[in-house]
Amino acid sequence: MKTLRGCGTAIVTPFQDDGGLDIPALRSLVEWQIEEGIDSLVACGSTGEAQTLSPDERETVVATVVEVAAGRVPIMAGATDNDTSRAADETRRMCALGVDFILSAGPYYNKPTQEGLFRHFSAVADAATVPVCLYNVPGRSAVNILPETVLRLAAHANICGIKEASGSVEQAMHIIQGRPDDFWVLSGEDALAVALIVVGADGLVSVASNEVPALMQWMVGSALDGNFGESTHLLYRLLPLLEANFVETNPAPVKAALAAMGRIHNVLRLPLVAMTEARLPALLDALRRAGVELPNR
Repeated sequence: MKTLRGCGTAIVTPFQDDGGLDIPALRSLVEWQIEEGIDSLVACGSTGEAQTLSPDERETVVATVVEVAAGRVPIMAGATDNDTSRAADETRRMCALGVDFILSAGPYYNKPTQEGLFRHFSAVADAATVPVCLYNVPGRSAVNILPETVLRLAAHANICGIKEASGSVEQAMHIIQGRPDDFWVLSGEDALAVALIVVGADGLVSVASNEVPALMQWMVGSALDGNFGESTHLLYRLLPLLEANFVETNPAPVKAALAAMGRIHNVLRLPLVAMTEARLPALLDALRRAGVELPNR
């Protein structure tokens, strides 16, 4: 059975200079990620700017990732909307593309109650033909999925885990303590991954692994193996980069980093814009400190 254990990359969506999809760059990124040893890939998440992609573009991105991966790593596709019927429809479309998992974030802007969240995710899970991983990211959705709601949803036969990005280790602990044996808990924040694994989490869905996939996989894998000295050493080595990736809204910094590495164009879609030029030197310094060699810089 395919698993979400380990380090997965929430992969960016590369754009051409005119704003269109850059499919050759996406294919190259997927191949590089797999060569570097990443455990799984997430397409069309928030790092992938899914909410500024058309439905056809989202299908193109996910289908491309599935095709290039060719079964070598599990693929999770984002399927998030603040209208439950649209979220369910998106889930059906993503499942039809051959993904292994669905990632469904809390419905943004509406600010539903916990009962509303329970019914929303239940409907998404009912529509899916592959397992669904919840995504709790109250910084973007405005509503925290409380542990009691997560555990209630964990009883659904088609809900397999949660990407937990509330920023609270304590909240993750309550979920870990009460979860079924087959329910994965993944950190949604790079800097908290080791801490959450210490208390029983199963891995990470990472932003920084876009830039340093082998190092992030090494950090997470060491922690999962119980080698916390090694994983903590790697965490401190990478901490400047983990912080630099969020000096402005994700994925602006990570796209600037990948452009400096020669892997994509530094193009985002409005309302997001490229990272402020004045902040670029600190980001590039953090990349170098992590061991990344930057061409022509």
